[in-house]
Amino acid sequence: MIASVAGKVAAIAPDGAVIEVGGVGILTHCTPGTLATLRMGEQARLSTSLVVREESLTLYGFATDDERAVFELLQTASGVGPKLALAMLAVHTPNALRVAVAGADLKALTQVPGIGQKGAQRIVLELKDRLGTPEEAVNAAINGERKVAVWREQVHSGLVGLGYSSKDADEAIAAVEPDADADLAAGRQPQIAALLKSALRSLSIR
Repeated sequence: MIASVAGKVAAIAPDGAVIEVGGVGILTHCTPGTLATLRMGEQARLSTSLVVREESLTLYGFATDDERAVFELLQTASGVGPKLALAMLAVHTPNALRVAVAGADLKALTQVPGIGQKGAQRIVLELKDRLGTPEEAVNAAINGERKVAVWREQVHSGLVGLGYSSKDADEAIAAVEPDADADLAAGRQPQIAALLKSALRSLSIR
């Protein structure tokens, strides 16, 4: 399985993006929300899920590991294939889907094109105990935000303490953010010393 792709964004289309990895352009189908996080010519990392069919290999890309996990879980429900699962994530965030399924909110689910009343009832019945509780999702999001705040504050303080301006520190933090995001996505706490070293390097080569 291809769990993720990382490289320069070579192209962006309404339903996907091409990520250049080792000289090869890899097409990933994405939600509008994920596409909005990408910028042409800039580095990006997407969590991915490879769907294998007899006649095709299709790669789906997501801004977070949680989106990918929910995408794959949705497909375990009867009648939900990859295209419908992607459509669900295009309309609702993973947490919103958890809330809708946990609360049997059929109205929210039927807002997704291709899901009718019976389909929504089936999804609730089959996934209610599998997507995780909204409380768990919220706690995970809060913990993730705290980790981001910690590394940003520590690197910023370190740079200012070395005599750099707050503006310079902010620019350096933006330069090392992909490395920190990669650590967080992998479930690791960003290493402040390594980030600070990279930030200093980015300031020295400007």
